[in-house]
Amino acid sequence: MPRKSTKQTSRTAPSLRRWALWALVTGALCIGVAALAHRAIAPGPTFYMKQEARRLGRIAHDWTPIADIAPVMARSAVAAEDADFCNHWGFDMRAIREVMERGAGRGASTISQQTVKNVYLWHGRSWLRKALEALMTPVVEAAWSKRRIIEVYLNVAEFDEGIFGVGAASRHYFGVNASQLTPRQAARLAAVLPDPKDRSASKPTAWVQKRAAGIMDGAATIRRDGRAACFED
Repeated sequence: MPRKSTKQTSRTAPSLRRWALWALVTGALCIGVAALAHRAIAPGPTFYMKQEARRLGRIAHDWTPIADIAPVMARSAVAAEDADFCNHWGFDMRAIREVMERGAGRGASTISQQTVKNVYLWHGRSWLRKALEALMTPVVEAAWSKRRIIEVYLNVAEFDEGIFGVGAASRHYFGVNASQLTPRQAARLAAVLPDPKDRSASKPTAWVQKRAAGIMDGAATIRRDGRAACFED
């Protein structure tokens, strides 16, 4: 069987390096352009939304500007998922250290990371997705304001099977617009995250009620101590 010549091998290696560099640069440009565009333009249906629409036949989702969302909803989401949202640049290093010390496999994902995953990537646990998420999160943090990040997060999060975004969730669970949510309703919506298929905001279990009560307290606390200032007017 004929062997590849040394010359052929030497030509192949630079070609692979050029292809890898081209792919990296192209990917980085696409990420940057998308992040800049979504500073003002609402992201379209996410990959996961499309998957669920195919599986279920339809989903409920409509974009609700943050000005039309009760401020307590944003505070509740932050209190539930990322209390130091205003103080980090996309990664909560304190939470990451705590998770590593516990030996847990999850639990330190910030709202910024979840937003990147929901908008640009796919669900499921894989090293590739986590690597892309780690690369894209600082880009989104640099391109968007904190207020924009929480706005997008609240509009793409799943709150029940096939129910995406706080606008659809408010009507689905409570029959009100997102602007009319009470502190208790907002806390219950936040309490179903990140496991909406097994939790209900309108028929909460004792555990969800307890979690919602803690979120109500947390939302009030971050308002008092200034940790909500970065996403409130």
